[in-house]
Amino acid sequence: MNKFKIFNDPIYGFINIPSELIFDIIEHPYFQRLRRICQMGLSSFVYPGAHHSRFEHAIGAMHLMQKTINILKNKGVLISKEEEEALLIAILLHDIGHGPFSHTLEHSLVTGIKHEDISLIFMEELNNQFNGKLSLAIKIFKGDYHRNFLVQLISSQLDMDRLDYLKRDSFYTGVTEGNINSERIISMLAVVDDNLVVEEKGIYSVEKFIVARRLMYWMVYLHKTSLVADYLLVKILKRAKSLFLNGADLPCSNPLRFFLDYNHDINFNSIQFSNFSQIDDYDIIMALKQWKNNDDFILASLCTSILDRKLPKIIIQDNEFSKEQLQKITEKVELNITDKKGEIEYFVDTGVIKNQAYDLHHNSISILYKNGEIKDLTKASDHMNLLALTKPVVKHFVYYPKSLYSLL
Repeated sequence: MNKFKIFNDPIYGFINIPSELIFDIIEHPYFQRLRRICQMGLSSFVYPGAHHSRFEHAIGAMHLMQKTINILKNKGVLISKEEEEALLIAILLHDIGHGPFSHTLEHSLVTGIKHEDISLIFMEELNNQFNGKLSLAIKIFKGDYHRNFLVQLISSQLDMDRLDYLKRDSFYTGVTEGNINSERIISMLAVVDDNLVVEEKGIYSVEKFIVARRLMYWMVYLHKTSLVADYLLVKILKRAKSLFLNGADLPCSNPLRFFLDYNHDINFNSIQFSNFSQIDDYDIIMALKQWKNNDDFILASLCTSILDRKLPKIIIQDNEFSKEQLQKITEKVELNITDKKGEIEYFVDTGVIKNQAYDLHHNSISILYKNGEIKDLTKASDHMNLLALTKPVVKHFVYYPKSLYSLL
């Protein structure tokens, strides 16, 4: 069987599968599951084209890693065949631990564990199935490998993950402000003292990358409509779990039922892992369509809100909402929706969103000058606002039923 297949990607064109092992990993059911997990959660409620999957993103990130490895090797950086394949596997599997709708339900179905940690569990299970051939990829993914720049290619502020998702999400949403020149940035990468750096002539492309990341967060990832839809979906699963634990028998798939009817710590034993590896967006959508007509008013109304896109009103502002404002909303909900204290939280909620385009204190981006000098991006750049983008911008929001629109 010919395992050196080609993907036709709308962003990069033709993408080659570089090895038989990587072909077999892509063919594995664990990885094929990513076809059924939306890359951007419910962002399609705002940007109709944003239906691309984690599968596409993983393949795209692997492609960028291939190009990066070739560029670094051409610049004299020694990367062995084993390290090369390990890098490709690590970036290919970096998001395999995502659950339904990606970040939307990350701490809902399974609490107390990040998707990166679940990705590691998937990688270790695949390593068992592939007779230890993923061991080096796992070491690099965990940050335990002795060559630091290889780790930075997987996880840093200028890694292959970010270089793909910004360009890809910009393309599918149509938000051109997020479009970056990832290939230009990659061509400017180099390695000095085992650290990844960007050559001086690539500084403007990196500046554009930082600004694009900030704009994509405000315009797309933290857009108020997709934000409130995400919160609504979390509330739906919270209500369903409450009903399950009180003896209700809601129709849903067996993997989803397992997590909704489970009231113990998730430590990812074999049974828990087996169920998680089978769950995807389709389980959730199927459940919403069945629960839409449930006798429970809260569950039925929330499911209808998602399926029919009849979302709550959400208000975002710089300052916290006053106690008086929140009390006014609560009283209106008690009067018009429900007067049961435990039920109000399903219709009204507050939260905080944060946007930090560049972190000075975590894997900062280094610029390499022709004389060998290395500076942090903020010191090398003449972009007046770049230092300001290192400061987290925090905003507060509240949402409530749209029928009570005139409350604030």
